[in-house]
Amino acid sequence: MKFGVTAPNPLPDSTHVGRVRLQVCDVARSLAFYEQIVGLHLLEHSATHAQLGVDDVVLVELHAGATRPLPARHLGLYHFAILLPDRPSLGIALKRLIEHGIQPGAADHLVSEALYISDPDGLGIEIYRDRPREEWTVRDNQLMMSSDPLDFEGLLTAGRPDRLTALPSKTVIGHVHLHVGDLETARKFYHDEIGLDLVVWSYPGALFLSAGGYHHHLGLNTWAGPNAQPAGPEMPKLLNWQLVIPESGRESAVREDPWGTAVDLSTSPK
Repeated sequence: MKFGVTAPNPLPDSTHVGRVRLQVCDVARSLAFYEQIVGLHLLEHSATHAQLGVDDVVLVELHAGATRPLPARHLGLYHFAILLPDRPSLGIALKRLIEHGIQPGAADHLVSEALYISDPDGLGIEIYRDRPREEWTVRDNQLMMSSDPLDFEGLLTAGRPDRLTALPSKTVIGHVHLHVGDLETARKFYHDEIGLDLVVWSYPGALFLSAGGYHHHLGLNTWAGPNAQPAGPEMPKLLNWQLVIPESGRESAVREDPWGTAVDLSTSPK
């Protein structure tokens, strides 16, 4: 299924998102949240740093350093998204959230079903599962995405009662979604320079980009408003996110977008 606008120097089809690095106020508090409520496995930790993941693969790194709360409107992380392998796994994740007294936001995006929560510092998290690509719809060269109501009852029914304490094997970081200052500047950086293809550009106030025909590895939006500023160095925030570009012939590098969000362009997931 072909759709979208190919980047001038497109990334390989096998490109995918790796781990995200977060700055938080209290590593111990965040660690408890990401283990008990999100369901990630603890892989390594100290008083100022922790790594969590699935299948011994690091998905989230926590770093101490934040001393002030995150403002409601800011540029930078909107959410990072944890992709589960199937619908039953998402149903189990929903049950786990409910058991901890959390009522998540939710949406059916046509290409996926998603739950939305925030961590103790207000950093956004999406937990989702993809629909098969043969169920996606393309119109006027764009992938059709929406924010329809989620079928909570069907999702809970799909979730098996076992394995409530941890995310399953094959869980990965599926995408990252950022607040940016303006879409045209963001498009030039991520599409023209980095090499992500445009897949959706008519969604109000947003762009969605990817490699290899995925629905999106990166979302960009201006929903924070015209006066929003990047999170300061003393605030909780996304320190950087990893875009893994295997067998590309490119050198690994860290690039900052026009609003200071760093993307680690890596040839290895490590």
